Amino acid sequence: MKVADILVRPVITEKVNNQIEKHSRYTFEVGKAANKLEIKKAVEEFYGVKVKEVNTVVVPAKSKTRYTKAGFLSGRKPSYKKAIVTLAEGDSIDLFSI
Repeated sequence: MKVADILVRPVITEKVNNQIEKHSRYTFEVGKAANKLEIKKAVEEFYGVKVKEVNTVVVPAKSKTRYTKAGFLSGRKPSYKKAIVTLAEGDSIDLFSI
């Protein structure tokens, strides 16, 4: 797999920002077929840091319904996989640089 297939995008939320500041844990949306070893290798290669630990979770699909003039529209948001990556002491990733 290519790095682009493994690391889809970083997740930026308030909860993730607190994890970055306190525990040096970064969260990425990753490909569903990616395993922990591939994720670790991709982060180390792409960002040039040392990864200490990788935890993964599959976020389940979610039903969404809204009411419009045409009636009820219902659909589903897709499920996705995310990885919480803990970096070694002293390493960091600058996600906000251009």
